[in-house]
Amino acid sequence: MTTASRNYVAVALAAGAVFALGLGIRQAQPLFISAINSHTAVGYATISLAFGIAQLMWGVAQPLAGAVADRHGPRPVMIAGALLVALGTALMPFAESALALILVIGVLGASGAGAIGPSLLMSVCNRWIPEAKRAMASGIVNAGGSFGQFTLVPFAQLLIGIAGWQPALVILGATGLAAVPLVLYLTGSHSVAPAHAGPHAGTLRQAIREAAGDRSYLLLNAGFFTCGFHVAFIATHLPGYVATCELPATVSAWSLAIIGLFNIAGSLWVGRAIQEWRMKLALAGIYAARAALIVVFLFSPKTELAFFVFAAGVGFTYLSTVPPTVGLVAKLHGPRYLATLFGLVMLSHQIGGFLGAWLGGKAFEATGSYDWMWWADVALCLMASVVHLPIREARKLAAAAV
Repeated sequence: MTTASRNYVAVALAAGAVFALGLGIRQAQPLFISAINSHTAVGYATISLAFGIAQLMWGVAQPLAGAVADRHGPRPVMIAGALLVALGTALMPFAESALALILVIGVLGASGAGAIGPSLLMSVCNRWIPEAKRAMASGIVNAGGSFGQFTLVPFAQLLIGIAGWQPALVILGATGLAAVPLVLYLTGSHSVAPAHAGPHAGTLRQAIREAAGDRSYLLLNAGFFTCGFHVAFIATHLPGYVATCELPATVSAWSLAIIGLFNIAGSLWVGRAIQEWRMKLALAGIYAARAALIVVFLFSPKTELAFFVFAAGVGFTYLSTVPPTVGLVAKLHGPRYLATLFGLVMLSHQIGGFLGAWLGGKAFEATGSYDWMWWADVALCLMASVVHLPIREARKLAAAAV
C-alpha cells in the first residue's frame, strides 16, 4: 500500500470514527425511554415526539451545516457539532418536562449530530480522496457509524446496570468529546485542497436550483425518505416492541448492537459492489430486501433468536443505502457542493425519520400494537425499490474504468 493510499484510508477511518460517536450515541438514547418516562411521567407519545423532532432536526442540520462548511470550511462546524452532541446527551437526565426533553433530545443533541453527520463527513472525504477510491471510502465511513452502534449501545446498557440511567447518560455524553481531536485531524492540512469540482461548478444557489429541477435527484430524495422512516422506527421503537413480546430489555440492546455489527459488513460490501454495479440497482435491491425481511419477521415466532436473526438481516441493509445514495448525488451534480446537496437528501431521510419515530409512539398509544407501522414500512420499502429504477445513471463500462 502506497503512502497516498494509507492517507486515504486514514482519512476514511477518522471520518468513520466521528460518525461512530455521533450515530452510536444517538442510537443508544432510546434505551433510556422507559426510565425517562417513569421519571418525568410525560407520556410515551411525548417522548416519541422528542425523538421524532430529533430525527427531523438531524436532517435539517445537515444541509445548513453543509452550506456553512461549503462557504467557510468544515472545522468549526464539526467541532461545534461534537460539543452539542456531548452537551445534549449529558443534559437528558435533567430534562423533566416535555419542552426540556424536546430541547435537549430534539434540538441540541440532534443538531450537533447533524453537523458531524454523513453529508459533511462524506464531503470532506470526497474533497481529499480520488474519485476511484470514493465508493470504498464511503463504505468505510458508513461502517464506522455502524461500529459505533455496535459498541456504544451495549456500552450504554452496561452503564445503566452499573451506575444507573442518569449517570450513564452523563458518561455517554462525555464519550462524545472524543470526536473533537478526530475532527481536528480530519480537517487538517491534508484535506485543504478540494477535489476537482467537475462540470457542476458555480454558485451554491445555482447548484441547488439545478438539483431541484433534476428528476433523478428528486427520485433519490423520495427513496431516501423511506430509509429514514424505516431506520428511525426500528431504532426508536424496537425496545418497546421487545417489551410487548415479554422479552428482557437486553434483547433490544443486543438486537440494536447486532444491527450495527452486520451493517459494518453491509456498508463495506456495498462500497465495493457499487464500484462495479449501477448504484440505482443496488438501492432498489436493498429496499426490496428490507420489505422481505420485515414480512418474514412478522410471521415468525417472537423469540430471542428471531429478534437476533432479524437484526442481522436488517443490519446488513440498514445504512448500506448511504454509499450509493451519496455516490449518485456526487455523480449527478459533482463534489463541489456535496455537503449541501446530500444534506438536502438527508433532510428528506429525516422527515421520514420524524414520522417513523413519532407515529410509532402514536400508533402504540392508540392501538397497543406496532403492527400497522410494520406494514406501512413494508409498503414504503416496496415503493422505494421502484422509484430508484428511473434514475438517470450511466452504465458501468468496465470494472477497470472505475
